[in-house]
Amino acid sequence: MKKQNVRTLALIVCTFTYLLVGAAVFDSLESETEIHRFEVLTDIEQMLIQKYNISTDDYRIIETVVLKSEPHKAGQQWKFAGAFYYATTVLTTIGYGHSTPNTIGGKLFTMCYAMVGIPLGLVMFQSIGERLNKFSSVVIKKVKMSLNCQKVEATELNLICVVTTLSTLTIAVGATAFSHYEGWAYFDSVYYCFITLTTIGFGDMVALQKDNTLNSKPEYVGFTLIFILFGLAIVAASLNLLVLRFVTMNTEDERRDEAEALQAAQGAVRLEGDVITANGSILSIPIVIETNSLDEPNSQSVCTCNCCGEIFRSSSYSPDSSVYMPPSPPPRVIPLKSINHGQYILGTRRRASI
Repeated sequence: MKKQNVRTLALIVCTFTYLLVGAAVFDSLESETEIHRFEVLTDIEQMLIQKYNISTDDYRIIETVVLKSEPHKAGQQWKFAGAFYYATTVLTTIGYGHSTPNTIGGKLFTMCYAMVGIPLGLVMFQSIGERLNKFSSVVIKKVKMSLNCQKVEATELNLICVVTTLSTLTIAVGATAFSHYEGWAYFDSVYYCFITLTTIGFGDMVALQKDNTLNSKPEYVGFTLIFILFGLAIVAASLNLLVLRFVTMNTEDERRDEAEALQAAQGAVRLEGDVITANGSILSIPIVIETNSLDEPNSQSVCTCNCCGEIFRSSSYSPDSSVYMPPSPPPRVIPLKSINHGQYILGTRRRASI
């Protein structure tokens, strides 16, 4: 089995095992809390229905109104600032779900916009990541030269350390800003930054969604957009070093296998004129025609193996001798019918007349 197939099978097994482990862990951590919260919300619902003497249908209407009005607390979502924020979440595949198009034209344009924008965004972030890694390698080289290090070239480990440090600083700074503007706990802000920059985008926590922020705080809107774009560039640099390096291993193995197969094919073409010995090894010998007569005592075969020598010593060929040529291609010593005595050729599938 090829190395690429083994690696792919191992990745599939590891991924499904990882999914099973994750499901078990999330089940143990979240299931009891989910049941408890559902019971609390049900008790509150029954209390409100009894307190204000409303029907269950009326309560569902109130619930729908509350949920649908939540996005409007940020201001107008589809003015230029909100629309730019939405376009950013589409292009970066974050997809918070805080604001979605309601018209057929908006939904159709979202699909077309995503088909072009997502590949464009991936290529852009990948290019930025490569440039960032190149810049980091130059800085690392200069730092090593200033410290008089023997090896001044930047290694992958050095670049990984730099990218990890930049990612940590980006998340830390972003979490501080979001904790201040949104009133979140610092850990929740770190969680939001991580979910955003990894493009998971659950939508349980979304910035710019309260107190008419989209219209009243343009500096905060600008900071949020810059944070998302710059942070994704840092993540792209990390992917360029880690994930893409592993993915290209399959391509490298395929090229190596193709090169080995080509070399083997080139070697297989030279079978004509070779001698296969009794133990199965192949001796490459050029095709040579010997014109020595059988009457001469020093007549020898050009083949150095024992099998051919025994044939020449034990055989007494006559000018009228001939050998049946089988259709199979195994190489062997073939006596040829000729006009002169003692003319032999060492080869495989060739019938010559001299």
